Amino acid sequence: MTPLQASQLARDICELAPIVPVLVVDDADHAQPLAKALVAGGLPALEVTLRTPAALEVIAEMAKVEGGVVGAGTLLTPEDVHAAIDAGAKFGVSPGATDRLLDACEEAGLPLLPGVATATEAMRLLERGYTMLKFFPAEASGGAPALKAIGAPIPQVSFCPTGGVSPSNANDYLSLSNVVCAGGSWVAPKDKVQAGDWDGITALAKAAATLSR
Repeated sequence: MTPLQASQLARDICELAPIVPVLVVDDADHAQPLAKALVAGGLPALEVTLRTPAALEVIAEMAKVEGGVVGAGTLLTPEDVHAAIDAGAKFGVSPGATDRLLDACEEAGLPLLPGVATATEAMRLLERGYTMLKFFPAEASGGAPALKAIGAPIPQVSFCPTGGVSPSNANDYLSLSNVVCAGGSWVAPKDKVQAGDWDGITALAKAAATLSR
């Protein structure tokens, strides 16, 4: 898979909804009902971060949910890439980008949303052929004003900002011409997941799905 092909597939996934849920799930038993709740609310693209021992099992369970497109977040190494694919991930997300990670995703055919925080990082990935990137950590890196400023001289690149995005500032990002969607964790708060409040999560997803872009 070429970087350009990877970016096109990643863009297609990002265009499914204005918000991509960023999920940290501790219990695989929650995977399917959580995915069903988010999909029912209009958020089909699901990023499961590899931050818990259960993450790969969670991906495997969510991959069984009709209408969902499950990806693996926090990819750091080639080993992460192969484990995510084996679990059923259809796309990958990384906080940054290394040559080894990019090579692994391209060789394995996994569309990657690589993370950047600066214009130089964006230019480097654009030079390689990537045109759909993750802006991370969004708020800590200057927020929507910074992303708007980066976009002015590099209009060829589009972004999914993640990190500190919330209902109060999501529209600031989504209103930018170089933003396709945003990643957010508020649609699946830990207390609602642990309580099994799937209807409450569906309601949060529905509200997020109506955000304009």
